[in-house]
Amino acid sequence: MFQGKWYEEVAVGERFATGVTVTEAHLVLGSGMFGDFNPLHVNEEFSKKSMFGTRILHGPFTSALVAAPVGMYFSGTAIAYVEHACRFKAPVRPGDTLTSTWTVTGKLDKPKHKGGIVVLACACTNQKGELVVEADGKILVASRPTA
Repeated sequence: MFQGKWYEEVAVGERFATGVTVTEAHLVLGSGMFGDFNPLHVNEEFSKKSMFGTRILHGPFTSALVAAPVGMYFSGTAIAYVEHACRFKAPVRPGDTLTSTWTVTGKLDKPKHKGGIVVLACACTNQKGELVVEADGKILVASRPTA
């Protein structure tokens, strides 16, 4: 598995991105996990008549897919993901391929925690290049252990 970056290795302006295609399974899992069976998520006939024209993915599931690259980028070095906020700009539908591009916008040294907070901003687009989510996050990352 990829070893995540240590706090000292991260630079402001650095970027990382990953992509995932939303499937029918995401809709079904989201309904079961959240207990949210709103017809916009589970009823195609109802959803066809909505402003979206089809079923859409749950906001919390979309948020999780957007946040996942942060956990992977800091795999093994993350202490805690301490803050996450999303602004949903467009619906996410089954079949959409989402690309979440994160940018490091700041660093806050936390010597007491033997690391620091990495401040991040994200733009998530679909396969058409449409912005579907803007997000911000903060993750507490460990410093490289000393010998």
